[in-house]
Amino acid sequence: MEKPTVLYEDNHVIVAVKPPNLLTQGDQTGDENLLDQVKAYVKETYQKPGEAYIGLVHRMDRPVGGLLVFARTSKAASRLSEQVRAHELNRQYVCIVEGEAPDQFTYVDYLVKDEENNRVAVLPAYLKLQGKEAVLHGRTVARRDGLSLVAIQLETGRAHQIRAQMQHHGFPLWGDNRYGNGKRGQQIALWGFRLSFTHPVSKEQMLFIAPAPEEKPWLLFERELRGLENVWPQIKPAVTNQ
Repeated sequence: MEKPTVLYEDNHVIVAVKPPNLLTQGDQTGDENLLDQVKAYVKETYQKPGEAYIGLVHRMDRPVGGLLVFARTSKAASRLSEQVRAHELNRQYVCIVEGEAPDQFTYVDYLVKDEENNRVAVLPAYLKLQGKEAVLHGRTVARRDGLSLVAIQLETGRAHQIRAQMQHHGFPLWGDNRYGNGKRGQQIALWGFRLSFTHPVSKEQMLFIAPAPEEKPWLLFERELRGLENVWPQIKPAVTNQ
């Protein structure tokens, strides 16, 4: 089993980077997943007998890479999960989309998931009561060669949320072969770049950043990505699109 990339750990939390195409947790495929990797890492590192407890706080789509926080105790899991429900665990992503995205935007949509096909659809307004509210804020950092580099902050964490909402509003993610125009062999350009939360025990404000991979198409925006941290304070709710 692969060893996870751990950025931070203490007795209560572990922050790790999920590589693209690795499951967050196990499913019917039986493929390797980050949750099991973290459990194995803790068991080996601290020589724990039996299976190590690791609480799953939030998830990330399989094709997507970036930052995730795990809990090492049930108390930490409960407190971090409450932060997720209260929108206090902040997850910011960077993505490359097709087309010229707006300078700044907020999308509020209602999503429904087809479990059989593992696909999410945006419902028309008159059916919104049948779906789950999905809210994201975005800011376009740069535009080049028909593509836009967009910083996104989630308020809700729905399955496939960024992919489905951006496609619905006319800006599919580069390399997304489920919701966009991705081609075989392309890697979806969506990355969990920044993660912040309140430590569940010490109450310290925690902030972690994981740079996007140095590969295509990210290299097209290499200069802007290096200065991306300066963009995040500017992502605020814009005019709502419904």
